[in-house]
Amino acid sequence: MSGNDAAKIVIAFTGGGTGGHIYPGLAVAQALMDMHRCRIIWLGSKNKSDRLIVENAGIEFLEISSGKLRRYFSFRNFTDIFRIIAGFFSSLLLLRKYRPALLFSKGGFTSVPPAAAAFVLGIPVFTHESDFTPGLATKINARFAKKIFVSYNQTASFFPKKYEEKIVLSGNPIREEFYAANPEKGRSFLGIPADERVLLVLGGSQGAKEINDLVESSIDKLTKNFFVVHQTGMDQDEAPPTGGELSGPYIRIPYIMNEMPDVLAAASLVAGRAGAGTLWECAAAGKPMALIPLSGEATRGDQVENAKFFEKKGAARVLIRPSAEEFVALLDELAKDRGRLTAMAAVAAQVGTVRGAPVIARHILNEVLGEDL
Repeated sequence: MSGNDAAKIVIAFTGGGTGGHIYPGLAVAQALMDMHRCRIIWLGSKNKSDRLIVENAGIEFLEISSGKLRRYFSFRNFTDIFRIIAGFFSSLLLLRKYRPALLFSKGGFTSVPPAAAAFVLGIPVFTHESDFTPGLATKINARFAKKIFVSYNQTASFFPKKYEEKIVLSGNPIREEFYAANPEKGRSFLGIPADERVLLVLGGSQGAKEINDLVESSIDKLTKNFFVVHQTGMDQDEAPPTGGELSGPYIRIPYIMNEMPDVLAAASLVAGRAGAGTLWECAAAGKPMALIPLSGEATRGDQVENAKFFEKKGAARVLIRPSAEEFVALLDELAKDRGRLTAMAAVAAQVGTVRGAPVIARHILNEVLGEDL
């Protein structure tokens, strides 16, 4: 550790498993560094994409063992117990070494061992829940947390009454770039003319087979109304769709990283999953949404709840397990109703005025500095 690093306040971050558990944390980290001289370290899993995203943001990534917490029966629940225990002890060693003033958890199964280790060492723990209802990791971390930040006011009702004084409404932290994005830069990156209406299709950082299949089977219809930009996910191959001959403008990209704010700003309509990060990034950019939330036995239903919130507000339309015909019909309907798209965009922008990153950063600095900012 250099002399300059030693003089800084060290704040530890943890979370991972998907980009939705990392990007909001990075937004808070950036807000912290903008407000005060801080050194940020990130305790994360062996997932290569997690490391890539964190290190790409210029933050030191420290690898720990991690096991997934599952709500259903699986033999891997037994083997992962040992990974969780190993993660606790590796977190304990790292937190002792770096002596952070506070640990901020962004959730996900990776975050539980570091949160428990910080609690044992007497390090204050703050945690944030992005979804409308708290996930299992957040419910566990809430036991260790001094403050619990939530994105929706209604989320507080899903925690035990004894946690009431810990809960702070913050909104979902979004990187500042989404508030100042440039649609012209997005179009330039994609090579799209200024007069084209852009449909941005997102399935999350790891892709979504359901959405990719919907696009593949209906791309010829979608391109009648839009220039389609399709993020397929880093786990998907880069071959073009094979469901038919392409008959219009279409770009297939495995993953959009640094350029995402500008690409999102260039979109006329966004279609995709309803992960909390995607929803709040769309809100920050003031974009109407056609949402296909992950549903069924493989999920606890958080994306459906997130999507319904934005639909009730008037910022989105929601389809649950749609057929290709239903998918195309909704997008065709929205394409033909520009007044509806404009109204949906305005509602989304209103929700997006809540800036979670600086709110959480101020609470963190108030805690570690002992003064109100």
